[in-house]
Amino acid sequence: MTDAAPRALPFPSGAVRLKPTSAFAPARDRMLHLAQVYPIDRLLAVFRAGAGLDTRGAEPPGAWEGFGHPAEEPWGEYDYPGREAAQTANLLRGHYAGHFLSMLALAAAGEDDDELRSRVDELVGGLAEVQQALAATGRYSHPGLLFASGEWQFARLEHFAPYGEIWAPYYTCHKLMAGLLDAYELAGNKQALEVVTGMAHWISGRLEKLDHDHRQRMWSLYIAGEFGGMNETLARLSAIVDEPRFLAAARAFDQGDLLEAGSSGHDILDGMHANQHLPQLVGYVREYELTGERRYLAAAIGVFDQVVPGRMYAHGGTGENELWGPPRTVAGDIGRRNAETCATYNLVKLAEALFTHTLAPRFLDYAERARQNHILGSRRAVDSDDSPEVTYMFPVHAGALPEYDNVGTCCGGTGLENHVGHQAGIFFRDTGAEPALWVARYTPAELRWDERGVSVEVDQEHPFADRVTLRVQTTAGRPVRLAVHLRVPDWVAGGVEVAVDGHWVDVDAAPGGFVTIDRTWRGDERIELTLPAALRSEPTIDDPGLRSLRYGPHALVAHDGSTTPIERAWDARRMPGGVIRADLDDVSAALAATGAVSIAGLRHEPVWNGSDERYHLYSRADDRTIGFAGVETGVPARRRADGTTLIDALWAEPAPQDDAELLDRLVAVCRIGMTDSLVSASEARAVIGAGLDAGLGIDGASAATADAARRARDFAGALTTTPDAVMPPTVDIVVSPAPAASGWFTAPPTVEVRAAGVTSDRLRLELRIDDGPWRAVDGPVVVVDREGVVRLAARAVDAAGRSSAVRRELAIDTEPPRSEARVKQLGAAVEITLIAADDVSGVDAIRWEGEGTFWATFQEAFVRALTDHEQVIEFAATDRAGNEEARRRITLPPASKMDTIAIALTSAPDIARSENDS
Repeated sequence: MTDAAPRALPFPSGAVRLKPTSAFAPARDRMLHLAQVYPIDRLLAVFRAGAGLDTRGAEPPGAWEGFGHPAEEPWGEYDYPGREAAQTANLLRGHYAGHFLSMLALAAAGEDDDELRSRVDELVGGLAEVQQALAATGRYSHPGLLFASGEWQFARLEHFAPYGEIWAPYYTCHKLMAGLLDAYELAGNKQALEVVTGMAHWISGRLEKLDHDHRQRMWSLYIAGEFGGMNETLARLSAIVDEPRFLAAARAFDQGDLLEAGSSGHDILDGMHANQHLPQLVGYVREYELTGERRYLAAAIGVFDQVVPGRMYAHGGTGENELWGPPRTVAGDIGRRNAETCATYNLVKLAEALFTHTLAPRFLDYAERARQNHILGSRRAVDSDDSPEVTYMFPVHAGALPEYDNVGTCCGGTGLENHVGHQAGIFFRDTGAEPALWVARYTPAELRWDERGVSVEVDQEHPFADRVTLRVQTTAGRPVRLAVHLRVPDWVAGGVEVAVDGHWVDVDAAPGGFVTIDRTWRGDERIELTLPAALRSEPTIDDPGLRSLRYGPHALVAHDGSTTPIERAWDARRMPGGVIRADLDDVSAALAATGAVSIAGLRHEPVWNGSDERYHLYSRADDRTIGFAGVETGVPARRRADGTTLIDALWAEPAPQDDAELLDRLVAVCRIGMTDSLVSASEARAVIGAGLDAGLGIDGASAATADAARRARDFAGALTTTPDAVMPPTVDIVVSPAPAASGWFTAPPTVEVRAAGVTSDRLRLELRIDDGPWRAVDGPVVVVDREGVVRLAARAVDAAGRSSAVRRELAIDTEPPRSEARVKQLGAAVEITLIAADDVSGVDAIRWEGEGTFWATFQEAFVRALTDHEQVIEFAATDRAGNEEARRRITLPPASKMDTIAIALTSAPDIARSENDS
C-alpha cells in the first residue's frame, strides 16, 4: 500500500445487520429468498454447454442468458469462422452467474448463513470444473480461461470488431471475476481465488501483447469495448495475492481521455455511455490506493462532479437511453428511458469510495439519495422464485412506469447485489491512530465492532421520523474511547438536537456536515439525534419551473394516470426556508400511517414503494396569482416585458428563511410592484394583509418577527390613503397542449393571448411570431409551419394606451427523425447499419429489437446470423424532442434462401412487404 490509503473504511458485511424495522428490510428479504431457491444448475448451464459438459437438463436464466445459436461452437481465438459464416447469439452469456455469485457471497456474509455459503461453494465448484474442462481442450490461449462463449470475442475486439459482432467480452469477464473474488473474500472459498487467479493470468497475457494506443482504441469502442470494473477487480486481486502483474493489467484498462478530462475538469461526457465508464472510475480509486498517483483520484472526483448534480435526477439516477446528455442538463434530458439502474449502482460505489478518501459529506449525501430512492425503489414489492424483479430503467418522465423483472440483463445482475447489500454504507471506521466511527445513514441497523469492543444500534420509529436513537454498548467489559461522527444530512430543515443519556449536547450542526461526540463510552449509553425534515420543492438545474418533491431523504412521486406534466401553483405553497406546505400539517405522520400524503390534491408516495402504478417524479410550477406560505391572495401575478413577475422577486436568492424575512420581502416586493405598475395600492394592501391574516408574525413570534410584522402593518396602513393607479391589462400567452417531458412541443401548439384586469371593449390584443409583424388576435392561433425555437411576443393595450407585454419561447419539433437501414450480405450473416437524421432537435437514439434481443439503443453496425427461419428486426429513431418514428421492419429470410435474400422495410404495424435491394 501507499500513503494514498483510505482515511476511512466500510465495515465487513457481516459486521452490520439491518433490523426488521428498516425500510430496506423487505427488499432484502425478497432477494434473500431468490438467493436461497434459485437453481445453481441454471446459472451453470451456459458454461457447461460451452465446455461440452452435461447441463443436467437445466435451462439457462433467459433473456441475455441463453445457450446461443444451435450451430454455434465454442470457438477459440483462431477458430472463429468470421462474421460471414458465424452463427452467434447471446454473446453476453455468463455475466449473470457472476452477479449471482456476488449476491450469494454478500448474502452469506451479511446473514452469516452456512446454507448460502454452501451455495457459493456449489457455484464456484461448477465454474472451476468448467475452467478445467476448457483447459483440457487445448484450444484456448491460456488454461485460466473461463468463459461461456468463445475466446474469439476477445480476439475480434483486438481487431476492433463493433458491438453486434461481439458484445463486451471484458464486461462479462469482469462480472465473473468480481463474483469469484467476492466468493473468496466474503464467503471464504479458497477455490474461487485459484479460479480467478488463473483468469487474471489469462487476461494479463492477452493485454501484454497490445501497445497503449491499440488498447485505447479498444476501450473507446461503444459497448464492444466496455469492460465494467476490470481495473477494480484486478487491482483488488493484485493486493490479495501480491502479484504486480495484475496491477499492470489493471492499469492496461486505463482510458486516457477520461482520465485526462476528469482530472482537468474538462467535460467530455455528452453522448458517452454512462455505465460503460462509471465502473472504471471505482477502479481508478483502487489504482490510486496502490500506486499513489493522484491523477486517478482527481479523475474519479472530477467525473463524479460532472454527473452530480448536473446530470442527476431527483431519485439519484442519471442518463437517458444509457447515455449522458449535455452538462448541467436535467429537465432537457428527460426522455422515455432515463436512469439505468446499473449506473446508479456504480455511482453509489464511487461516491462511498470517494468519501473514504476525502471524508467529504457531499458524497454521502448523494449515496443516501440514491440508495434510499433509486436503489431501494428498483425492487418491485412482490416475491419471486426465478426473477430479481428489479428495474432496468427507472424513468422520470410524466406518467412513467418502472421497468421491473429483468432476468439476465445487466441491471438484473446488479439488482441481485443491490438488495442483499443494503447494510453497506451505514457505518465507516476511521483508519487513523485515534478510533472513530462515522454514521453515514440512519436506518434501523446494528454494528458489531469486535475489534474495538463496541456495538452500535440505530433505531427509528418509522422511516419518516425526525428522531433517531443510537445505542452505544461496550462489549469487552471495559470503557472505550471513541469519537462518533454523526452525519447531518443536506436535507435537514431546522435545528439539530443531540442528547447523550438525556443530557443535551451543545453542537454546531449545519446541514451537509457532521456532529462529533468524542468521549469514553461506558457500558450502555444512548444518543438521541433529532434531524428535522421538511417537505421541499427542488427545481431542476436547467429549468427552475420543473420541480420534484422531497421529504427528508425521500423523493416523493405523485400517483396520477396522466402522461402529460402535472401543473400546480407550487410557489403559493412555498414557505420560508424552502419548505412546501402539504394539504395537512404533519407530513411525517401521514406517511407513517398510510405511506402517502396529499399535496396540492394529489396522492404522493415515496418513490421507493415498489408500486406498479404510473407516477410523476416531476411537476411544473404554474402560479397565475401571487401566493405564498399556503396563502392565496387572488392578486394577479402580472408580468414585466421580460416575463418575470413579483413572485420571482419574492423568492429571489437569498430567499427568505423565516417569517421576519418573508414579511420584509413582501413589503419590498409590493413597493417595487407599485413603482413598476405591477400591483395597485389596494392590491399591495391585500398581499400584506393576507400574510398577516395567515399568522405571519403572530402567535409567539420572535422579537425580529414581531418587528417585521409591525413594519408590514405600518406599510399597509400608509397605503389606505394612496389612491389606486389604474393597472395596465394583465397579459399572458397560454399554450396548449403541454409540451412533452423533453420541454419540446411535438405537435403544432395552439397559442391564445389573454388579458385580465380590464373590462374595456376597446382592449387590443396583439401577437408577434419571431420577427414577423404584430397582428391583432381575438382567438386561438395555431403555430404551424414553425420548427425549432420560436419566439412569441404578446401585448395588450387598453383604451387609454396603457399596455403590458410578455415574451415566450417555444421549442417546436413536430416531425420524427428519418432513419434508414443499410444491409450488407455476408454469406451466412448480414451486417446492418442504422442511420438517422433530424435537423431540428437532433437525433437522440436509434433502437432496434430482434429475436433474442430487447428494445435497446444501438450506435454501431451489427451482425445478425441467418437462421433456419425468417427473422424480423424492428427499428426506429427518436429525436431529443421525444418524437419517435413509426417502427420499421427488416425481414431476414432463412439461411436456405440466402442466395435470394430480400430485405423488407415496412412500418411495423403493416405486415405488407415492399421488396428492396439489399
